[in-house]
Amino acid sequence: MQLARPLIRPPGLDLPRRPRRRGVFSMTALADVLFQLLIFFMLSANLLSYSMLPLRNGAIRDAGQPGGAAAAPQAGTTVTEARATAVWTLNPDGITASGQQFALPRAAALADALAAQGTRNVLIVLRPEVPVQDVVTVLEMLSARGIDSVQIAEAPGGRT
Repeated sequence: MQLARPLIRPPGLDLPRRPRRRGVFSMTALADVLFQLLIFFMLSANLLSYSMLPLRNGAIRDAGQPGGAAAAPQAGTTVTEARATAVWTLNPDGITASGQQFALPRAAALADALAAQGTRNVLIVLRPEVPVQDVVTVLEMLSARGIDSVQIAEAPGGRT
């Protein structure tokens, strides 16, 4: 029986060494991840800041109140007459105006009719399920027709 001897390199014998392999880094996976992040942030970003929407305080005064005029408005508050104000209820499926239901694309015809009869004030009553995009769409549509006095109110029983 022979004992296994460890292999010892004799001095001066240079054996070829394997070249050192460096890790290969693929840029394809990194580019895919960056592209997906870019798409995510583009879809989740607001294109228009909500601070760009012009807002101001307002109140509606009923001219037929007993005892004369309504209480004095706060400073900086615009007061409009109730008779000169159209009331729209914005629902998830459209707009209710004068007891009639209209689809959101038909709101342009309603705004044209308001502008033609000289109504410059609109009170929009919002239901809680209405998306913000629908509100912005209605505000832009009214503004394009010269109806800039728009007041927004929350529907009764809106929050639980």
